[in-house]
Amino acid sequence: MPFGKFKGYYLVNIPEYYYVWYKRKGFPQGKLGRMMQEMDEIKINGLEDLIRKLIK
Repeated sequence: MPFGKFKGYYLVNIPEYYYVWYKRKGFPQGKLGRMMQEMDEIKINGLEDLIRKLIK
């Protein structure tokens, strides 16, 4: 994440409540916003462990 409270974190390591807040507020424009929307869907479906395996 390039800014905010979770600056420097991988998107997968950001808590789900942050994505819920952005979903209500509106995701940022561009690539970051699309990636955050995709990560929200991944977290909703409980698939974040698949992404964490790729990080290691």
